Amino acid sequence: MNSKENVTPAANEEPRPKLGRWIVVACVVLLVCLAAGLLPRWRHERELKQDTAELAVPTVNIVTPSPGKPLSGLTLPAEVRPFVEAPIYARANGYLTNWTADIGGKVEAGALLAEIDTPDLDQELAVAEAQLAQAQANLALAKVTAERWAELLKTSSVSDQENAEKAADYKLKEANVDAAKANVARYNDLKAFTRVLAPFSGTITTRDIDLGDLITSGKELFRLADLRTLRVYVRVPQSAMLGIAVGGEADITIPEMPGHKIAAKVVRTAGAVDANSRTLLTELDITNTDNELTAGAYAQVTFHDMNQSPALTLPSNTLLFRAEGPQVGVVNGDGVVELRTITLGRDLGSDVEVLSGVTAGERVILNPSDSLITGAKVRTAGATSGPVAER
Repeated sequence: MNSKENVTPAANEEPRPKLGRWIVVACVVLLVCLAAGLLPRWRHERELKQDTAELAVPTVNIVTPSPGKPLSGLTLPAEVRPFVEAPIYARANGYLTNWTADIGGKVEAGALLAEIDTPDLDQELAVAEAQLAQAQANLALAKVTAERWAELLKTSSVSDQENAEKAADYKLKEANVDAAKANVARYNDLKAFTRVLAPFSGTITTRDIDLGDLITSGKELFRLADLRTLRVYVRVPQSAMLGIAVGGEADITIPEMPGHKIAAKVVRTAGAVDANSRTLLTELDITNTDNELTAGAYAQVTFHDMNQSPALTLPSNTLLFRAEGPQVGVVNGDGVVELRTITLGRDLGSDVEVLSGVTAGERVILNPSDSLITGAKVRTAGATSGPVAER
């Protein structure tokens, strides 16, 4: 009996499975499955967000402004004119009876150029002389009358009023004589204009009259020019005017005389820029005793030693045209865009001169989008110096 009671019940029972261990294994398997399914998705989403963020920031090509070519050899079109030139008109109306100077003829100051027959003026002069004689006769009579009335006043034969009237009439007749003399002198002066004289020494470049022509006061008879010295006028663009100074040297060339240069110097400028053409009128004088140049000819002027710092240049495809004027997009060190309004100089074709708005070393966007605004974030693909081709 006792031996049966001492047998342990566990010896008669089968071992039970350990549930806790299976639960842990199941959890691990579940976590592995979840990780295998969620980790690629999470990685994909992160990469997608990164790609989206990168695509949201556009990549742009940039260029830095570079100095343009110096203007030390600036060549500009010019016009050659006489140093002195004047049209010759007639003050007297009549018919041309003679002319003594033809085109190309050289005349001295005071030389006779033409003579005019003025029958109407002759009649007017005769009338004026007759009126003068009449006024002088009236003056002589008024003088005698005034003297006689003055003597009669001493004997009280006439009143003071009558004597004063005769004296005043004498003064009036004197004034009439003076007026008649002035009128005769005026017609004599007009009569002198029947002889057309050269006002200065020069060359006759135009003759618009012939014998028998009706001459009126508004008709040009000759054109006289002093060709011994010539003025050369050239219009210098505003962008280059700072290099122009009185005394500056230049060469003048004529297309019909290749290789032949005529030295000249700047003698004066207009002192103000023409508001219509934005150019500075500049004059050079040259001695033309050898008749190397012809007045009115087209020439070219090449200025030397302009001593002007060249303007910065940018490719034309960096410009944005807005209501505020031409603008460019400048990228700062943080990749943020700033729109700058610039002042343009010369158009060089693929490049343009920039007078203000940007400085050397700044990064300017090539081919900017029309929607580009200040404050936009961009990524730069690289920087180059100077004009580059469109990409």
